[in-house]
Amino acid sequence: MERRTGCFELAEGGTLLLDEIGEMPVGTQAKLLRVLEDRKLRRLGSKVETSVDVRVLAATNKQPEEAVARGELRNDLYYRLNVFNIHMPALREHKEDIPELVHTLVNEMNAKHGRKVAAVSDAVLNQFQNYAWPGNVRELRNTLERAVIVCDGGVVETKHLPPGFGQITPRLAANDPDAVRLGVGTTVGEAEKLLILKTLEATSNNKTRAAEILGISLKTLHNKLKEYGSAPGEAARPQEE
Repeated sequence: MERRTGCFELAEGGTLLLDEIGEMPVGTQAKLLRVLEDRKLRRLGSKVETSVDVRVLAATNKQPEEAVARGELRNDLYYRLNVFNIHMPALREHKEDIPELVHTLVNEMNAKHGRKVAAVSDAVLNQFQNYAWPGNVRELRNTLERAVIVCDGGVVETKHLPPGFGQITPRLAANDPDAVRLGVGTTVGEAEKLLILKTLEATSNNKTRAAEILGISLKTLHNKLKEYGSAPGEAARPQEE
């Protein structure tokens, strides 16, 4: 027996997936928390509460703890949902899976677009391995979908990739406020610190975005900041958004 409430279809003993839970309005989060606690809901316009028994899976591309700290995710809802946490690492953290992902996605795109692409070239695979993939598997999927569509043979070559894919961003001008200027004698450690802090400044202290730009994991970024301690001007930086 299925019950409909709002835009959700709930089935007794079924599973409800709430994608991008961190984007849910705070007011709606409070209502969801009540449903999770009481296992009851009321249809829109109804005065009768109905019991429900569903398993809830919630997903977000944000760091939950940081979303809670910013007030984007209610802490009581987070702790209520966080019974079993499954961390999905960024693609750049498990690049050894790229060849298998590419094989699977190429087959998927062949079926979707009626193509007969057999593989990607070694040059393309090498570019994939050296790319930071800020958009994770979704970006890989979109990149391959375009390549399969425009591919005029049985193998995806670099010419089939999006224009400018994998190219290094041109250096900033010396008078650019976002440029990181290093004097002779600057150590690698000091240069790294300046780059990290400048990137955080450019992202309004959004650590998740900064880690994507730097091509490192959020955990690595946190470890670096812990290593630096309270850097000058840290307290004056805007809060994450």
